[in-house]
Amino acid sequence: MRLNRKQKTDLKAAVIAGTAAGVVSGLVKLGWENVLPPRTAERDSTNPPQKLLQQFGIPEKVTHATYSYSGHKLPWVSYLMHFGFSTSFAIIYEVLSQNRPYLRVGSGAIFGLAIWVAFHIGIMPMMKTVPAAEDQPTEEHISEALGHIAWMWTNDIVGRELYHRLTAKK
Repeated sequence: MRLNRKQKTDLKAAVIAGTAAGVVSGLVKLGWENVLPPRTAERDSTNPPQKLLQQFGIPEKVTHATYSYSGHKLPWVSYLMHFGFSTSFAIIYEVLSQNRPYLRVGSGAIFGLAIWVAFHIGIMPMMKTVPAAEDQPTEEHISEALGHIAWMWTNDIVGRELYHRLTAKK
């Protein structure tokens, strides 16, 4: 019996599990924002992903590009950013948590809150992508904080289960 020996992480399985978890959790976060919209309609006319891209010099005609589905105009560039962020952090979480199980404390909830604080309270306000934390409405903080908990909880459950299935001995 081996004690205190970490099993080697199957990086390919962790990346696959993280990618799948990121897509599913991205859908969860989009659904969450339909129930508890984080921003006013006026502030959402150019959402944070669109504003960030514009800050990097990408023209509005690109950042606001849409596709139509069932009579709705949907912002495909925003979705690309949304799912890129979700999937990137889900992969990072899944890979790192294989050897650092403390990251899974709270089934991802604490990690999700840390990401919210880092980006919505720190980085994006410093970059002027969103208003300073004290200038954001309380509803935005509530929606984003709870949404990030639900998002990372989903990453934890989907990623952990899929990793287990991919690495289980047959």
